[in-house]
Amino acid sequence: MKRRVVVTGMGAVTPIGNTVEEFYNAMKEGVCGIAPITHFDTSEYKVKLAAEVKNFDPTKYLSPKEAKRLDAFSQFAIAASREAFAQSGLSMEEEDPYRVGCLIGSGVGGLMTVDNEEKKMLEKGARRVAPLAVPMLISNMAAGNVAMDLKLKGKCFSITSACATATHSIGEAFRSIQHGELDACVTGGAESSITPFGIAGFTSLQALNDTEDVSRASIPFDLERHGFVMGEGAGILVLEELEHAKKRGANILAEIVGYGATCDAYHITSPDPEGEGAAMAMKQAMQEAGIKPEQVEYVNAHATSTKLNDAYETKAIKVAFGEHAYKLAINSTKSMTGHLLGAAGGIEMIDCITAIQNQYVHQTVGLTVDDPECDLDYVKGCGREMEFTYAMSNSLGFGGHNGSLLVKKFED
Repeated sequence: MKRRVVVTGMGAVTPIGNTVEEFYNAMKEGVCGIAPITHFDTSEYKVKLAAEVKNFDPTKYLSPKEAKRLDAFSQFAIAASREAFAQSGLSMEEEDPYRVGCLIGSGVGGLMTVDNEEKKMLEKGARRVAPLAVPMLISNMAAGNVAMDLKLKGKCFSITSACATATHSIGEAFRSIQHGELDACVTGGAESSITPFGIAGFTSLQALNDTEDVSRASIPFDLERHGFVMGEGAGILVLEELEHAKKRGANILAEIVGYGATCDAYHITSPDPEGEGAAMAMKQAMQEAGIKPEQVEYVNAHATSTKLNDAYETKAIKVAFGEHAYKLAINSTKSMTGHLLGAAGGIEMIDCITAIQNQYVHQTVGLTVDDPECDLDYVKGCGREMEFTYAMSNSLGFGGHNGSLLVKKFED
């Protein structure tokens, strides 16, 4: 028998709030976190906007010396993990540390460190590169640093699957607990790629929206969409085996009941036009949960605000859900946060859980012009109070990586 897996803690650092409470309240109010880039001078750049984390002070969590030795993505991961761990109520003094894991991914890793240290090398010579440059930039160090910070000695590694990274990390943590490898796991994603090279690279790929109108920058499913907006931050969950959580009297936030992961095997950046791979991930999650498509009421879509992604994901949802697709409430967290790349699935799972807790689904901000190809219910115009039990979160990454998680309102 597979063991049941519940969520007992959540932590968030996002462009619209640096705690889960701030994040949820901003989503409910329809706050847009997109603004002119401040991390570097964009005068020579075509893209001027991004969704930066605001008012984040790493010295609230780390000494100045410790903070200096960590790239921003690791700083974000530690801050969000501490919030999630504190909410969970876990105490490592009372746990077997080898039964508590840490699976936190990053799609890109320490790109800020790469930019800074390469510039230093070219201007001042190779000997000026920081001694800790490599451990600051490699993508596994969000997991490594969080594990050291919280004293987690169980399974610990980093999954990298582009924009599906956090969803796959949560899914694999779910599997590890289901099958008895762990009793609990800190999991999710962290990213900080709003850097000169990050913006230049995605601009050259023609993936980013180059408008300077904040209200029309990240507009998933809108006819006028033409690129995503780079975001940054971290979304972290504490997952736990049900009986382990109940034994210590934990406050259970939700239950994860299904996980699907597939590959399009089609193109390095474009999703499968027929939506078959993404649809299969959704079907796998529902099959594992033992439910019919008609029992799912809400889908948090990957919904990047690119022409191809939103149209093909719409098709995938129709393939997975059939006629029930037209009865789903579908929305996009990225309409407010921009695209957090490898961290996106983390904050979007938090979005799903807070939606279940509050029985409220936020609007897709910025959606005003209907697209005939995107003809489902995308919660346009205002948020919605609704009664529902199941929520699904989708993530689709460059390389054809698909991930779907199904979460349920907890019932003992």
